[in-house]
Amino acid sequence: MNKLSATEEGKTNAIISHFTIIGTIIAILLNNSKKNQFTSFYIRQMIGLHLLSFLNGWLTKQYLSGWISSAIGITIFLFWLISFIGAINNNEKLIPYIGDKFQEWFKVIQ
Repeated sequence: MNKLSATEEGKTNAIISHFTIIGTIIAILLNNSKKNQFTSFYIRQMIGLHLLSFLNGWLTKQYLSGWISSAIGITIFLFWLISFIGAINNNEKLIPYIGDKFQEWFKVIQ
């Protein structure tokens, strides 16, 4: 199977992974048997963003003021949007600054 057809085949699950943690879990389950690399790429990206979002919420309660948390939340949303547009356009688009780390940290997800 060539890369383009593999990307097209994994596109739906890659898009599903962008819709809440439930969507990411569903994409993991759907990708479990075929192991599509395009889907796996976006699952790793979204796991990282979900963890960042959770961490932002936790830090806000513990240490950060509301406006700092809002700025971080907007940044996380912009990262999500970049990732989502990449998935729609069949392009493995890394999230700026941290996307390569997400790929490295969560490489066990195939």
